Parts: sequence; C-alpha cells; structure tokens
Amino acid sequence: MLPEICHIGNFTVYSYGLMLVVAFFVSTHLASCQAEKMHIDPNKIFNLCFYVFISGIIGSRVFYIVSNLPFYIKHPLEIIMLQHGGMAIFGGIIFGSICACIYILRNKLQLLPTLDLLAPFIALGQAIGRIGCFLNGCCYGKPSAFGIYSPVAGEVLIPTQLYSSFLMFLIFFVLRFMQDRKHLPGQILYSYLFLYSVKRFFIEFFRNDSPRIFQGLTLFQLLSLAIFFFSLTMLVRIFYVKKEAK
Repeated sequence: MLPEICHIGNFTVYSYGLMLVVAFFVSTHLASCQAEKMHIDPNKIFNLCFYVFISGIIGSRVFYIVSNLPFYIKHPLEIIMLQHGGMAIFGGIIFGSICACIYILRNKLQLLPTLDLLAPFIALGQAIGRIGCFLNGCCYGKPSAFGIYSPVAGEVLIPTQLYSSFLMFLIFFVLRFMQDRKHLPGQILYSYLFLYSVKRFFIEFFRNDSPRIFQGLTLFQLLSLAIFFFSLTMLVRIFYVKKEAK
C-alpha cells in the first residue's frame, strides 16, 4: 500500500486523490466518445460528468461523515482530510443523481437515455477509484491469513478494495456489452444499480470498516437491499414492456 506517491516541494501527491482524478478523466473521456457515437453533444456530456463528479465527491464525503459522526465530532479537522479516505458511494449516488437530473433537464437532454450512457462509465470510475482505496489503506477488509499485509493496519487483511475493483470492471464490461446492443431506456441504468447493489451487499461481509446495525447487516447492506429491489422492479417492468412490444 502506498498512501503517498511522491512529494513535489511542499506538495504531496496522494494515491487516493490521484486515482480519483485518473478515474474522472478516463471515464469522462470514454463517455464523451460514446456520446459522439450516439450523436449527443460530447461537450454537454463532459460538463455533466464534471458536475456529477464534484457533487458525487461532496455527497460521498457528507454521507460518510454523517455515518461516522461520533468520530468527526471528536476530530473535526478530519472532515477536510480527504487524503485519508472516507467516502460513502451511496451518498455520491444520491447527490450525483440529483445533480445529473437537474443538468439533463436544464440542457433538454433525454433523461433515461443520458443516464444509460453514463452508467457503464460510472462503474469504470468506481473500479479505478477502488485501486486508490487499496493504495490508501481505507475501505479495508477483515483480518485473514490469506489476505495482504496492510502497513496502515499493521496486519494481514482481506483486500476487499481489489475485489471490489475487479467486480466493478466486470460490471463495466457487462454494461458496455449491453450498451452496444438494442435496449430500452433505463435498462442499462437499472442494470448498473442491480449489479452494484448485489456486489456491495456481498462484499460488505468481508469488509471490516462498517458497524453492524441490524440483524448482523451494515447500513450499506440495508441500502443495497433497497436499491436491489427498486432496480429489480424497474427491470421487470422494462422486460414486460419489451415483451408486449414484440
């Protein structure tokens, strides 16, 4: 693990922040290229990705702080220490989705088709970002003899960050496969939510950074269940619409 990449004078390059920047530019570039293929203004998609990225970071941070409020009350300066990690993706999804909907409607883009366009590249950004989590030592797993030694924790831990990254790359490829084939509006978006919720629910059993709050489940597992049933319902509706259209 490598929380700090290098020092340039008094400036420190943190692996977590660097991977977030890489995730943004790679995902945004590919999303803009895909938009051009679909005859959608790539500049609008680039701007949309920028606003979603910023709002997503703010939402992720706010959600993480709220879910760990006792710690941040005792250590208020840690609130601005993004280089130490501490992001909750569900907050990013909520804030990012609100921002995306506002931008899409204001720029008179089609809501579901535009979100379908973005969904695979959001998954790709998450996959790259999780590598930053691994290098930073946050989002850590449970102690295990079959894990990887963490100098941050001082023990061998399950590399849940790398497992999450690998699974998000798989989700990205699945969604891109769907994207290049005929699909109904919303199908890719809800598939992303469905696949992500399943991934997050099971990976939480191996993580060791969230308290169990109900029946041995974490807050993020409960949110995953809610998103799972919502996205499954929407996918079933889309399936029946497609079936009736034949």
